[in-house]
Amino acid sequence: MPASADKDMEASLAPYAARSAGSRGRRFAEPPAGSRTEFQRDRDRIVHSTAFRRLEYKTQVFVNHEGDLFRTRLTHSIEVAQIARSIARNLRLNEDLVEAISLAHDLGHTPFGHAGQDALNACMESYGGFEHNLQSLRVVDKLEERYGAFDGLNLMFETREGILKHCSIPNAQLLGEIGQRFIDKKQPTLEAQLANLADEIAYNNHDIDDGLRSGLLSIEQLGEVDFFARHRREAEAAYPGIGGRRMINETVRRMINALIIDLIRTSEERIREAGVQNLDDVRGAPALISFSDAMRQEELWLKRFLRENLYRHYQVNRMTSKARRIVRELFEAFMAEPRLLAPDYQAGDGDSSRQARKVADYIAGMTDRYAMREHRRLFMIDEI
Repeated sequence: MPASADKDMEASLAPYAARSAGSRGRRFAEPPAGSRTEFQRDRDRIVHSTAFRRLEYKTQVFVNHEGDLFRTRLTHSIEVAQIARSIARNLRLNEDLVEAISLAHDLGHTPFGHAGQDALNACMESYGGFEHNLQSLRVVDKLEERYGAFDGLNLMFETREGILKHCSIPNAQLLGEIGQRFIDKKQPTLEAQLANLADEIAYNNHDIDDGLRSGLLSIEQLGEVDFFARHRREAEAAYPGIGGRRMINETVRRMINALIIDLIRTSEERIREAGVQNLDDVRGAPALISFSDAMRQEELWLKRFLRENLYRHYQVNRMTSKARRIVRELFEAFMAEPRLLAPDYQAGDGDSSRQARKVADYIAGMTDRYAMREHRRLFMIDEI
């Protein structure tokens, strides 16, 4: 593919889609990729990163050792990317950018899912806190060590912007250009908005699947959720006598399809009504990638059901309680005695804030099983 790959491959995009040629570029200048668009290059760098490989052994809802068929952060990220690319193609948005954002959005997540993040944030309260979106940006900007010329992956501005989904104003003020949109109350690219909602579609529906597979949710319980019950009836009407895994898969597939179709139609309408013509218009408009009000309400009911019946299930609570304790005790041990850490994670200058951030980097980079093993090494006398 010639050096004009960007122009050739992005020529069919909508005028308000993000393009490599119009990008704010990389933090450190590099020669053009030549055979790839710059956003393809970002995707490839993400896939080859150490942090991406670690996602295979990080919790989504169920801790990695609890079963081989449950989603992990890695399979979740792949599902998000697949959904996002499908929607992007229908909206004529940049598929490569939306895929890069989707694959990278959880790179900074701690072991043990949200329980691990909440525990680490509590530990870091006196040192600026911990938030996985900020940590994902930190991973791609600083922590990955793959290139001789710079720290991190040196991704394009728009990819980095999409990774940083949420940010407080105080944190945004520390981030320079990448945090400015939160201060100015501007929107990111449509690709970033899309990746965010593709994330919701993926986790709501695969958490139903995993909840049923684990036995923590029942079909009878889900019958209380009209969105699930309606699509179950459709599956049973299409395939009389269907049951078991086939029925669950057919139902979940229909739910995902309904969400995607609604998102495409609603977003097309909002884009048309807003009259956006370019990326600057997108940044100045309200959020344009959206579900309809009716679908948003159904999704909220589904989230509420999952929160009450799955995420707060007593068996999940038992594991998350252990997870919080592991993270807290690791943090306290390393802060009390930094020499327990490898040299790269020792601040060495007595600066407690700097040391705390290094400890947070170390813990956030752990997989579930590594965190459990490290905890045993520190606290069990028969482990080395």
